[in-house]
Amino acid sequence: METRIELEELIRLLDAKQYTNLRQFLAELNEADIAVLMEELEAEAMLKVFRILPKDLAADVFSYLETDSQEFIINSLSDREAGSVIDNLMADDAADFLEEMPANVVERLLANANPDTRRAVNQLLRYPEDSAGSIMTVEYVSLKENLTVDQAIERIRAIGLDSETSNICYVLDTRRELVGTVALRYLLLSQGNEVIADIMHENVIAVNTLMDQEQVAAQFKKYDFMAMPVVDNENRMVGIITVDDIVDIMEEETTEDMEKMAAIVPSDKPYMRTTVGETFKKRIPWLLLLMVSATFTGAIIASFEDALSVCAVLVAFIPMLMDTGGNAGGQVSVTVIRGLSLGEITYRDVPRVIWKEIRVALLCGGTLAAANFAKLMLFDRVGMMVALTVCLTLVAAVLMAMLVGCLLPIGAKKIGFDPAVMASPFITTIVDALSLLVYFRFAAMLLGI
Repeated sequence: METRIELEELIRLLDAKQYTNLRQFLAELNEADIAVLMEELEAEAMLKVFRILPKDLAADVFSYLETDSQEFIINSLSDREAGSVIDNLMADDAADFLEEMPANVVERLLANANPDTRRAVNQLLRYPEDSAGSIMTVEYVSLKENLTVDQAIERIRAIGLDSETSNICYVLDTRRELVGTVALRYLLLSQGNEVIADIMHENVIAVNTLMDQEQVAAQFKKYDFMAMPVVDNENRMVGIITVDDIVDIMEEETTEDMEKMAAIVPSDKPYMRTTVGETFKKRIPWLLLLMVSATFTGAIIASFEDALSVCAVLVAFIPMLMDTGGNAGGQVSVTVIRGLSLGEITYRDVPRVIWKEIRVALLCGGTLAAANFAKLMLFDRVGMMVALTVCLTLVAAVLMAMLVGCLLPIGAKKIGFDPAVMASPFITTIVDALSLLVYFRFAAMLLGI
C-alpha cells in the first residue's frame, strides 16, 4: 500500500514537471525502494527519473535495477554519463552488471570509466564464474601493521567512504599478505599511540579467490560473518565478500537447485521477463529425456501383457504403486540433496545413510502396506493373494525408492555432477520401472500367472 502511494506521488511530481520537489522526494527514500518504483514506470519516464537523481544516489539505485532496465539506461546515456555511473558503482556491482552486457556495451563503458575502476573491474572479470574472486569487491580498508591507532583512523577517514565496509579493517604486511584484522570499535577504544600489530586479531579466516561461491556461503553460515577477506594462492589479500553478496548467492543457488529438481534447465532471468520461446527451451530437453526413459516403463507393462489379461485387476493398482514409490524417492532425494549442500552428509556417511533409510523405508512401507491391505480387503474386495501381492510390492517399492533416492544424489556429487539433477523426476522414472518389475515378479510367484 505504501509503495502504491509513493508511486502515485512520483508520477504526480513527474507529470507536473516539479523536478526539484521530485529530487527531494526521492532523496528521502531507500535506494532499493526507488528501484522498485522505477521498475513500475514506462521506459522513458524511468530514464527521466534516473537523470534527476543525484550522481551518488543514481549509482546506488542502478545496482538494484533489473538487467534489462540497466541496459536500457546505459544505452540511453552519453558516454561520459555512462562512464560516471560505472565509476560510482562498487567494483563487484559493476563487474556483475558488465557480465550481463553485450561485448560492445562493455567495451564502451570500460573505455569511459576511470583507470582505477577499469583496473578493478577487469581484475574481477578474469576470475572463473561463480568463484569467490568473481563476487568479491576490491573496495576495503587495509592497514599496515606498523601504523599507530591515530594513523589508522586518519586512513579510514580518507578512504572509508569509498569502501564497501569499514567496520572491519584488514592488516597487511609489506608483501600485502593478510596477517590480521582489527575492528573499528577497537581502534576507537585504544590509545592513539598503540601499534596496530599489537592490537590486531591474528587468527584470520579467509577464502581463496578460486573457492566456489556455494562453499563461500557455507563459510559465512559457519562463522556468522558480515564480511570475509579473499586471498590468492600466496595469501595476498585481493578483496572482500560481504553478506549482501551471500544473500544474493543463496537465492541464486536455491533457485537453480529448485529448477534442476523440477527437471528444468536453470535460467538467470525472472519468470515474467522470460519469453515463451526461452521457457520452452529450458523445459523441453528434460521432458524429452524423461519421456524417452519412461518408455522403459511401457515396455515392462507390454512384456507382461499376457499376465495382466489373466488377472486384469492388477492393472488398477499400478498407478498407486508407481506414485507411492516416486513420492518416497522424492522425499529422500530432497533431504539428501539438502544435506549434501549444507555439508551435513559426506561420502563417509554413506553406510549410515543407507542403514537409516532402510529402517525408515521398512517402517513407512510396513505402515502403508497395512493400511492398504485393510482397504483392499474391506472396500475393494479383492482376493487375499492379490492383496498380498500389492502390499509386498508396496514395501519393496518404498525400500527401493528410498535407497535410489539417497544413493543417486551422493553418487552424482562423487563423479562431479550437481546432486539436484538426480532429483524427483529422474528418480521417479527409475523407481517406476523397478516397482513394476517387482510387482510382476510377486504376481508370478503368488498368483501363478
